[in-house]
Amino acid sequence: MPPPTPAFALPDSAAAAAPDADAPARGTRRPSVEQAKLNKRLHRLVGQAIADFNMIEAGDKVMACISGGKDSYALLDILIELRERAPTPFELVAVNLDQKQPGFPAHVLPEYLASRGVAFHIANQDTYSVVKRLIPEGKTMCSLCSRLRRGALYRVASELGATKIALGHHRDDILQTFFMNLFFGAKLKAMPPKLGSDDGRHVVIRPLAYVPEADLERWAALRAFPIIPCTLCGSQPNLQRVRTRAMLNAWERESPGRLDNIFRALGDVVPSHLADRRLYGFEALAPTGMPDAEGDVAFDDPLEAADDGACGAAAAPISVVSLHRERPAEPL
Repeated sequence: MPPPTPAFALPDSAAAAAPDADAPARGTRRPSVEQAKLNKRLHRLVGQAIADFNMIEAGDKVMACISGGKDSYALLDILIELRERAPTPFELVAVNLDQKQPGFPAHVLPEYLASRGVAFHIANQDTYSVVKRLIPEGKTMCSLCSRLRRGALYRVASELGATKIALGHHRDDILQTFFMNLFFGAKLKAMPPKLGSDDGRHVVIRPLAYVPEADLERWAALRAFPIIPCTLCGSQPNLQRVRTRAMLNAWERESPGRLDNIFRALGDVVPSHLADRRLYGFEALAPTGMPDAEGDVAFDDPLEAADDGACGAAAAPISVVSLHRERPAEPL
């Protein structure tokens, strides 16, 4: 049975409503069936994520970080709609960090943000020159660029009095980060939907955490966002993140629904069936004489449920816990 509608989420009638009329390049035609369905789905997923992780509370001032990419445009688009219709009142300010990349069209975002009627702030900090000076040609720039950008955004959040910093990372970003940490960092670690900032003074939220990237690509096309490409990380085709993304996309093409299952697994962790001694007291484990609700399923073969290669809604999630509980996969 699907979970109840969270208090923050829009009612179906509001979520299905057409986007606001002041957004650019949409003409006067009524929204297509595809656009209406996608609009409803995006608002439902974002509202669900906000409610599940208590991302936005009454009186919050949410700083939406806008880079000029499809994800941050969609983040702002949906938060504007939620601010108008959700029962939880909050302020919204859009912030762009102009990193002084050569050829960056500085007029695009101010014009777009003004057209949406949202409060905004453009912060200027030349992180581009720092990254180019410190990182040798051909080496990955993302790590340093990210740290510099993060520090600048924390500073701006303090100056603006923001209580929450909203980033545009989506479900696929979270999964890519999980596998990169697994493959290259030897850690079971991903991108959490909500966390404390590095400086301990802010809360970072990712309202798009439940949203697949493919939905954002379709939404960006329908909404005709004025996309601004990145000339740093966006111009590095051999990044491990690019390869990881290709791997995950190939998995999804082979077995539709697999990425949803992996994402659900991030929220269904069983420490007793891993090997982290900090999370489970293996050293002190002893017979209790009482049945264990989880049971000893260490030798069960989770692949038996996937012999047909399907991972979609008709198949159970491929996890020991899910098979033991005999529950069907539920959509996000």
